[in-house]
Amino acid sequence: MVQRGKEMDGFFSAYPSVLHCLTKLSLQNLGFNKLDMHHILFDCCEQLKHLSLYHCDNGASSWFKIDAPNSKLSVLELTLCRFERLEVVCLPKLEKLSCDTWISPDMPLAIGFIPSLGELVLSCGAVCADSGTKLSELLHATTSIHTLSLDFQGESLWLQPEMKQLCTAFEKLRKLSVRGIFVEFDILWTMAFLVAAPSIEMLQIEVWEHACDVEQLDDEDRRRTNSERRNPQWEMDLDSSTNWLLKELEFVGFRSVEQQFTLIRSVLERSPNLQKIFLKDDEECVSCAALGAPSKFPKKDDQEMVIRRITDGTFSPQIIFDD
Repeated sequence: MVQRGKEMDGFFSAYPSVLHCLTKLSLQNLGFNKLDMHHILFDCCEQLKHLSLYHCDNGASSWFKIDAPNSKLSVLELTLCRFERLEVVCLPKLEKLSCDTWISPDMPLAIGFIPSLGELVLSCGAVCADSGTKLSELLHATTSIHTLSLDFQGESLWLQPEMKQLCTAFEKLRKLSVRGIFVEFDILWTMAFLVAAPSIEMLQIEVWEHACDVEQLDDEDRRRTNSERRNPQWEMDLDSSTNWLLKELEFVGFRSVEQQFTLIRSVLERSPNLQKIFLKDDEECVSCAALGAPSKFPKKDDQEMVIRRITDGTFSPQIIFDD
């Protein structure tokens, strides 16, 4: 990684005009250990609008602070980057921030002045510290987020239970995706987000159930990770008379099980504008297919029964099956 960093620096040193013209830059497997990472990416790349870093760092367990008030960057994507802490102090034109799979025991991200931030993606299956992450603290300086995606990749829910604390950060939230919820976990807690952000119009929930996950239990690392899966308990106050603006519900990994019916009916009771419910099978998994694992998604002959269980003679949304 360090050698590739030197090669990249040598290339840009030989052609200095390139950095000043770039609008999109993708870097993979680079170590900036002996380079000024901030100077290269945010001072030299004056026109940069889209930056993707895959498996990059500034040295093992390093801290990286981004303070670039003159930057034009609108999209920042980090995947498998080994920052112990990433502090975004100032990126005034950043619209989308994605942080996928961190190695720190706690979420390494801190958000400062990002007034244009509208879309945030947080995805990680790592086992985090017992304290978990408080979204309200992470988003305390943001008020413009309209799209939020959380993916737990079938592992522990690395969030602390919160409801009212999120109201300020969520006042413009319109689209929410909560993915990778381990199949044995309760899913009713996801309604806490609807309480905190009654303005959500599109909600996606994905349950994680993989036969290949079970097959790997003989592996020591996999077994240790499974034993540490934690499902935090939300104490939710659903007595408020406020109706939600939800128009569309998408459920990925749907099974004809009671807790999923309960969740959908509970959402219907509070969402008079809910027009469409999409029920989808798991996204294709090559490892599960190799094991010959059968689909648990309702077959066509059972779909009418599913509709009756959901509508209960009271509700009338359009229910669409997608396998």
